[in-house]
Amino acid sequence: MQRGKRPPRVGDNPAIRRTLIAFVLVLGALLVLAPLVVIFTQAFSLGPAGFARTIGHPDTRHAIMLTVVTALIAVPVNTVFGIAAAWAITKFDFWGRRFLLVVIEIPFSVSPIVAGVAYLFVYGLQGVFGPMLDSAGIKILFALPGIVLASMFVTAPFVVRELVPLMQAQGRDLEEAATSLGASGWRTFFSVTLPNIRWALLYGVVLCNARVMGEFGAVSVVSGNIRGQTNTLPLHVELLYHDYQTVGAFAAAAILTVLAIVTIAAKVLLERQGAGRASRPALAAPTAAPGNAK
Repeated sequence: MQRGKRPPRVGDNPAIRRTLIAFVLVLGALLVLAPLVVIFTQAFSLGPAGFARTIGHPDTRHAIMLTVVTALIAVPVNTVFGIAAAWAITKFDFWGRRFLLVVIEIPFSVSPIVAGVAYLFVYGLQGVFGPMLDSAGIKILFALPGIVLASMFVTAPFVVRELVPLMQAQGRDLEEAATSLGASGWRTFFSVTLPNIRWALLYGVVLCNARVMGEFGAVSVVSGNIRGQTNTLPLHVELLYHDYQTVGAFAAAAILTVLAIVTIAAKVLLERQGAGRASRPALAAPTAAPGNAK
């Protein structure tokens, strides 16, 4: 090979390049764009008034409210858990650290339906804690607590996965320097650690929230699919479809689709700020001089 001559790549040939681009565009249109068009076309098939009437149905409004309430509980809890877990894994050396990371990753490899069934055997009437909870009058399954627990299980790794690589790349030097200058642990966290992980943290929160609102498998097992009581929005879409209420099903699906589009837009904006790019961390300067901490 002649020195300095670049080897041929796939796509250097104009015909191959055009074929690859056309293939991707056609496949993307068939798999992504066409379903989106159908969803919104069917949702507004009776006009804006029909769409509003369908969304205003009590069962649909309850499903939306239940989905929002679940997200408002599950996302903050998983955010705190993700920060704590990432801090423990990256800032401390202890036996079982790798095992802890493996345990946190389990929800990515376990089917959500399997997770829901597992909750039945833990909190159900025939489960490990079921009789004790029943005698105390505490209802976990087929109620909001079970839905929240199942949603927390499937979304537990999202924040951790975004923070651990970034915090490992950043190391411990900044925190150790702040501590040596007299900053307390909380002051070090809020002035040094949090500014450096804020974009990755928001990135993980956005993904976690989207998954909570769109979760179907685990929630379908633990909720009982009770119309107007324990149906989240994804479950309500299925219920309406099986009841041959096509317009209502597509109207509810349109709300989830809008949520997905907003999530993608937020994801892109956060990526532009450096989130999701743990291989190239941008260390931010502390927002306050740790040495001035009281």
